[in-house]
Amino acid sequence: MPWRGPEHPGEFPTLGWTVGEWIEAHCVIPDGDDIGQPYLLTDEMWAFLAWHYRLRADATEDGWRSAWHYRRSQLVRPQKWGKGPLTCALVCAEAVGPVRFAGWDSDGEPVGRPWETPWIQIAATSEDQTDNVYRALVPMIDEGPLADLITDTGETRINVPGGGRIEPVTSSGRARLGQRITFAVQDETHSWLEANGGWRLAETQRRNLSGTGGRAVETTNAWDPSEQSVAQRTAEARVRDVYRDHRVPPPASLANKRERHKALRIAYGDSCVSAGGWVDLDRVDGELVEIAEKDPAQAERFYMNRIVAGTAAFIDRDRWDVRAELREVPDGTRIVLGFDGSDVDDWTGIRAETLDGYQFTPVYGPDRLPTIWDPADWDGQAPRLEVEAAVDELMDRFDVARMYCDPPYWDTEVDTWSSRYGEKRVVRWYTNRVRQMHEAAQRLVTDVTKKDSSFRHDGCATTGVHVANARKAARPAARYVLRKASVHQKIDLAVCSVLAHEAAMDAIAAGATKAPRRRGAGF
Repeated sequence: MPWRGPEHPGEFPTLGWTVGEWIEAHCVIPDGDDIGQPYLLTDEMWAFLAWHYRLRADATEDGWRSAWHYRRSQLVRPQKWGKGPLTCALVCAEAVGPVRFAGWDSDGEPVGRPWETPWIQIAATSEDQTDNVYRALVPMIDEGPLADLITDTGETRINVPGGGRIEPVTSSGRARLGQRITFAVQDETHSWLEANGGWRLAETQRRNLSGTGGRAVETTNAWDPSEQSVAQRTAEARVRDVYRDHRVPPPASLANKRERHKALRIAYGDSCVSAGGWVDLDRVDGELVEIAEKDPAQAERFYMNRIVAGTAAFIDRDRWDVRAELREVPDGTRIVLGFDGSDVDDWTGIRAETLDGYQFTPVYGPDRLPTIWDPADWDGQAPRLEVEAAVDELMDRFDVARMYCDPPYWDTEVDTWSSRYGEKRVVRWYTNRVRQMHEAAQRLVTDVTKKDSSFRHDGCATTGVHVANARKAARPAARYVLRKASVHQKIDLAVCSVLAHEAAMDAIAAGATKAPRRRGAGF
């Protein structure tokens, strides 16, 4: 028979409850004073299992490979929350527990069964990192009931009855395409970068899992958005069949103990001592404060579970996001435009700003498309006719006081716009001139971050990503320009925002907000 249907609003079919009960009956605490005692899940962990093992309501035993609602899951939590022991418990369950969908019982409840030949990989970018999980996994097996089920636990590999195995792998090791793995723990993926082989390792494992119907769990701290890690790529992927569990507290001042503790209580949830867990927030707070003296961004990522760029960031994503306040800008409004163009690699975009400090990505055409163009969506080259059509429409719809354009690759078009709309309105503005770029970038930083700022923006997601990607590249005389954190990241909409804001400030200084003077009639 099929699933029985929901018994309360929001209920869905899942093997998570079955798997969780199996974990608590078979797994033990792997270290510390309580080694060998039953390993019990917190409410947050139960919830994660329920979502990770969520099933489709129309799943059938014959179609077990497509029974899962999610292909894989991502769990983002701070240091010492308990990600390591939880993933050890998941490995144990995937080795000999009821984790594979086997149909519905007579009451319409899901039934699970073990894999016949499980092949499980604990993956990281270094051997030290895989040890964090593997060294806790062995005593979780040896010190409890699982010792009678899994009798061969070695230093580098665990053999599972029936010919299965559990093994650690690294990006420098032999995680080969074609290996028929059934489960993968991808640990601390905030440190999995293209440069250390993390991208390749993640992609290889995921392709291997797709062939067996297996799945992965990705565990990580919050990432630096300038590094383009596997964790960031998973979080930003435009797919719906990946479950993401990320508890993010609101912004908090690192100098204010009350705000820090409030954020920590949210980040650590029911792993806090005050909630019956094991994490002493006073101790964590002490570590946070010490690290924050030298690297506040790292302290926020590792302990507050917040996505914060490193110290060379242009504008922290949180500071940018807090200024989001969507509003309508009527046609005919006096605005300015900032344009940054590319040809075949970077993006081309236009940002607009009203003279009272509201910045937005305008739309154009009958389909009201955003003025953001990724060459990858246009056969590898910026769509120049689309851009020209957008500029013409914006000039017609709005009262454009100024348009600052970075001309490289677009000299001809900028010349045309300048001739058509006036050279005082369409201005060549070179972002490679260090002094003017530094001063313009710093003006936007100040107006975004100062406490009493009236600057607001539309919350454009692409612009937010580009702002987070932008880094300060040092230049002589204590100045900087903007650069990418890595070659694959894009910052073009951040540059557009700088140009639009500079155009707005210059237009205001030139009197663009003043009402036009009327001539009096003489007699």
